[in-house]
Amino acid sequence: MSGQHINVGFMTSGGLAPCLASSIAYLVKYWAEALRAGEISGVTFRCYIDGYKGILTDDSFLIPEDQWDNVQCLHECGGSPIGNSRVKLTNVADCLKRGFVEEGMDPLEKASQRLIADKINVIHTIGGDDTNTQAAELSAHILEAHGGKVVVIGMPKTIDNDVYPIQQTFGADTAAEQGALYFNNVVSEHSANPRMLICHECMGRDCGYLTAATALKYRELLSKKTFVPGFTSSKMARDVHAIWIPELPLDIEAEAARLGKIMDEHGCVNVFMSEGCGVKEIIHEMEKDGKAVIRDSFGHAKLDSINPGKYYSEKLSKLIKAEKTLVQKSGYFSRAAMSNDFDRDLIGKCAKEGVKSAIAGVSGCMGADEDKDGCPIRAIEFDRVAGGKPLNVKAPWVQQLLSDIGQA
Repeated sequence: MSGQHINVGFMTSGGLAPCLASSIAYLVKYWAEALRAGEISGVTFRCYIDGYKGILTDDSFLIPEDQWDNVQCLHECGGSPIGNSRVKLTNVADCLKRGFVEEGMDPLEKASQRLIADKINVIHTIGGDDTNTQAAELSAHILEAHGGKVVVIGMPKTIDNDVYPIQQTFGADTAAEQGALYFNNVVSEHSANPRMLICHECMGRDCGYLTAATALKYRELLSKKTFVPGFTSSKMARDVHAIWIPELPLDIEAEAARLGKIMDEHGCVNVFMSEGCGVKEIIHEMEKDGKAVIRDSFGHAKLDSINPGKYYSEKLSKLIKAEKTLVQKSGYFSRAAMSNDFDRDLIGKCAKEGVKSAIAGVSGCMGADEDKDGCPIRAIEFDRVAGGKPLNVKAPWVQQLLSDIGQA
């Protein structure tokens, strides 16, 4: 595409993460730089509102050229400046039910027609593995059914940091940092009641990265505080006492025996728990009891309806004789933040390489490729991109963290 006029599309999809706004800001910046350097002859930027929903319903807008430089202000914003939704293009029934397509219309075909009508040459999909693999299917459909080509450059957004083979996904570091700040206030609730159990529930369906990373960053904050002997607000009372994640088996009886001693001595227990911890067991129990499990358009069980934090905190509360139990979820607070310096640096590098890849006509999901020597940032082939990557619990930082809090 070198030397050509290129029409660029943007869409964000799935849940929020502290990277959506910065991704758009950096992509506009590097496309504009490519134009000014003469690498392309022209460029337009079309933003589809609410992800794939906007493509299906023809809801979009163009960014005026006199506003390109002002787009950099998006770095100071959390959330998505163009809206999000969870839409699966291959789930015809769901798209029909929600009014995105008419009876007998294939959502993939309707989305293809929209991109063709808008003369999109490159589309940047900013989302998780579902978003990016769908974009690859859409591009393949356009090529097969219409003989056209749309270059797809994915930007891997997920605070779970659970995408193969990407070393670090956008927003995960920021979310951990924000979750630590969140708990830095919530932990003070231990002083509101004797024998207090606080369960800090972090996001993470199949991967415990965010929970562990949040605990690590919180303990770094705690290490900088000074405590006066004799007061009940001690370092131990404010520390992390347990980390429950999907990758580690949860023996609630054994944990209760360990944590009960902490409760007896310090009058409180603080548990950091991934929202995906024990979900399979809870779903099995719900289905056995004949209860319906609510799922999204991708078939994922809606974790808010299952509520693992409430389920396990109630069990633990009885076993350790807590007088009061508090479950606090930092996910929405964390994922809605603007990106921190670490994530901005990562996003910027991936956006710069992503624009180069698009101009070269190469599709892929941007990220540091763990399967390549040196983990280079490149457009990773979509057929190698998949979600569900677990946290490596054997990693030294994880082992050290568990050892430091006394959890075997």
